[in-house]
Amino acid sequence: MTTVDFITALFSEVDDQLRAIPKHPEARLWPSEVVTLGLLHALKGVGNRAFYRWLTRDYRPLFPRLPERTRLFRLLKTHQNWTQVFLAAPTVLGVIDTYGIELLHPMREGRSPQQIGRKGLSNHRWIVGGKLCLLLNQWGLVVAWECATANVADNSALHQ
Repeated sequence: MTTVDFITALFSEVDDQLRAIPKHPEARLWPSEVVTLGLLHALKGVGNRAFYRWLTRDYRPLFPRLPERTRLFRLLKTHQNWTQVFLAAPTVLGVIDTYGIELLHPMREGRSPQQIGRKGLSNHRWIVGGKLCLLLNQWGLVVAWECATANVADNSALHQ
């Protein structure tokens, strides 16, 4: 499957789920295009500039009304709640757990003013970074998620 085929299939699935959300008269992109771009950004796993460069260089014909980079990422942040449609329904049985994501070795903490994350415990060891908390239903599908810095206690996750 080529990347164009993947993007087309992803857009088709997203569009099927978001048909009920109308397009604003002044919007350049449809809601399904916005969510597809957000999912592609998450799957690509690179920074904002690199993602936008990749998108405009290789796949601009798929999104002819693509806005300027900063406007696109403001749009993604503003409408991130549209992705809630893709979360699974909760069941009686489920599991919740947190996962520590180490971004920096604890000995290197505080060396940079641009440090991302905080120092905290994860699996009985110190990390500098963040925590991801997932709530899964009995079929292993994601019902809810939350992320925080590593200094947040595990039992305070998912206060929704």
